Amino acid sequence: MSKTVLTIDDSRTMLSMLRMALVPAGFEVLQAEDGVQGLQVLETCTPDVIVTDINMPNLDGFGLIERVRETQRHAGVPILVLTTESGADKKQRARDAGATGWIVKPFDAARLVDAVRRVSM
Repeated sequence: MSKTVLTIDDSRTMLSMLRMALVPAGFEVLQAEDGVQGLQVLETCTPDVIVTDINMPNLDGFGLIERVRETQRHAGVPILVLTTESGADKKQRARDAGATGWIVKPFDAARLVDAVRRVSM
């Protein structure tokens, strides 16, 4: 049975790139364009991994991570942050919110797939 990854990013191009990296690797991919839409998707499913951007309209990645970690149903789902941000303060804020890992854009597809596989075991 394939694992499900929820990818959340306000860039349609980035969502497409994530789909192109993950689907051939055997993952089912659900997508959302911001944190609010991501939470709506989570009302109907429990993915094996969440990959989220930080800088998004309506609800940013930090807020999304905090909200996900507040729910019993999704508290243990690994969350990988995929962003152009690389500052130590942002990484620490994401860790404090409950992020599992951090990947800087632009991403290498093989490394992304490897990271998703590692956290979804």
